[in-house]
Amino acid sequence: MTQRLHLVFGGELVDPTKNAFKDVAAIDIVGMFPNYQTAFNAWKAAAQRTVDDAHMRYFIAHIHRLRDEETAGSTTEELGG
Repeated sequence: MTQRLHLVFGGELVDPTKNAFKDVAAIDIVGMFPNYQTAFNAWKAAAQRTVDDAHMRYFIAHIHRLRDEETAGSTTEELGG
């Protein structure tokens, strides 16, 4: 069975019209969630806590889309490059 993992994270952006974080070391990792609905609920709660700050933004990353374990990695990927 494929897990559909979702990562919720956010932080202060350099510019609210872009997706570049002001300080990567200060990114708030809300958590990893087993499905979109729980990730969405966590994202919504985090976003609502910071609604008054236009530079704060939270995102949902679909971790399960980044890697398909059934597909072999490239030679470079296997070497860590």
